[in-house]
Amino acid sequence: MRLDSRFFMNTKNILVVEDDADISSLLRFSLEHAGFSVFESPSAEAAMQILTDEQTDLAIIDWMLPGMDGLSLTKSLRERTDTEKMPIIMLTARSEEADAIRGFDSGVDDFVTKPFSPRELIARVNALLRRSSGEAGSLIESNGIALNTRNHILQINGENLYLKPREYGLFQYLMKNPNRILSRNQLLDGAWGRSAYVEERTVDVYIVRLRKKLEPSGKSGVIETVHGVGYLYRTNAEK
Repeated sequence: MRLDSRFFMNTKNILVVEDDADISSLLRFSLEHAGFSVFESPSAEAAMQILTDEQTDLAIIDWMLPGMDGLSLTKSLRERTDTEKMPIIMLTARSEEADAIRGFDSGVDDFVTKPFSPRELIARVNALLRRSSGEAGSLIESNGIALNTRNHILQINGENLYLKPREYGLFQYLMKNPNRILSRNQLLDGAWGRSAYVEERTVDVYIVRLRKKLEPSGKSGVIETVHGVGYLYRTNAEK
């Protein structure tokens, strides 16, 4: 009997959801060459079954899939307890800011645009895996705000507030750098990792969303705008 090599290897399992056989083969080759174990699926429906049967550490999903598309699949995965925190990279030929925001809102962690560099893809996979494995479930606290780094929940005055992945990354970076003026470039690099797909003004969109979530508790003032420069997380802010 021939045993699957995954049985002997202490490695990470990557799910590739791509209906183009040539691209899927390229992804498999690149990922296996980098030491990963790979599951392949040509559709969202088949991917859901693989995720039910196999332990998966990260998914690479094509936006344009037959049937259920990549965004719909991502939303479904974020609703499952076993995959809600799994890192997801979206493959896409789209390059508009609006598309990036739609993807982030759906739960995508990073984008790789087609045509892509296999070396860049592997670098992004490794970065996301490091980030996800490094979360220790500790709390960051200031201004009466507690941010849980494991479940991405904000607690303010005893009330829990869930942050989407991009909101969490941005607010966590701000809280870890209190009273420090951060440019949009610094926030892109520190909170999300530099991506050619994400424009600087995307930071502004998510700052607005964070403030709206903080406003009912009177905490929107902790994020200050430094005109012409960027943003500042102010400790001991009054509102």
